[in-house]
Amino acid sequence: MRNMPKPIICKLNGVAAGAGCSIALASDFIVASENASLIEVFINVGLVLDSGSSFFLPRLVGSARAFELSTMGSKVTAKQALEWGMVNRCVAPELLDEETQKIAEYYANAPTKAIALMKKMLNKSFNSDLETMLEYETYYQEIAGSSSDNKEGVAAFNEKRKPQFTGK
Repeated sequence: MRNMPKPIICKLNGVAAGAGCSIALASDFIVASENASLIEVFINVGLVLDSGSSFFLPRLVGSARAFELSTMGSKVTAKQALEWGMVNRCVAPELLDEETQKIAEYYANAPTKAIALMKKMLNKSFNSDLETMLEYETYYQEIAGSSSDNKEGVAAFNEKRKPQFTGK
């Protein structure tokens, strides 16, 4: 999921438990219903985290909270998950579809080539030092700077209009 160039948007409605929680946390953007919750239930059956939770959970909530959630099987409400940085949005259940669609439309109309490059950079940052990331920024900025989307973005800015990105 993380290696795909397009953003993965999770619409979370209900309980994301175990591997379902792991898959939700691996998403790039999570829109949760106020009624949703996440729970790492592996401990309840004598298992360990799987499906990527051992990677994503501590990066989202810190090591102490990740340890607690994974070893105690504590349920996290959508509102808590928003406060803790596990989800991006928490909305009323009746607004879940609308909010998720707005996010999807934003990304569909955004400069998708630049987004793909940023997703790659951000994923790489977990295993890199500052010097390496500055080199990646320079390298990817050259790619983005020679894109049609960059040219369109600059032209739209100068002409005071909304850009029409093509992903090229």
